[in-house]
Amino acid sequence: MKKLVIVVSVFAAAMFLATCQQDRSEKMVLLEEKITAVDISGSKGLGGMNEEVLRSFKDKDSLSIFKTAITTARKQPGKVDLTEPDYDLMVQYESEEEALPTHGIHLWLGDEGDASTFVYIGDDTIYHAPPEITKKLRGLIVSDG
Repeated sequence: MKKLVIVVSVFAAAMFLATCQQDRSEKMVLLEEKITAVDISGSKGLGGMNEEVLRSFKDKDSLSIFKTAITTARKQPGKVDLTEPDYDLMVQYESEEEALPTHGIHLWLGDEGDASTFVYIGDDTIYHAPPEITKKLRGLIVSDG
């Protein structure tokens, strides 16, 4: 009986870890460091980063919206076969010890009620953020821009 409990416990733990790992690979990820800014620019096409910043978001609420939008976006089947992105995002991090990389991400901003699409610059995997996230992003980018 003791062996059965151990086997079942090990199996349950393995399934839990596998589920966590699978879920993590299905969403976009950012560094665990504090985000200090999200710069946004009009995109000039796939694969490149337009460094002519239209707007820089540094306030806590805006950064929270961008972080949630990116980290809850779910991987979609297939590869990028889309029109030119609407925007390029540059996610910057705080670091006292060493320079951290800036995450470059393409954004196709959805219309009201539609999903938005993210792609890491230099990658071809697409991720969708749900319509409620699109609404928040539009509130930042379109309404205030």
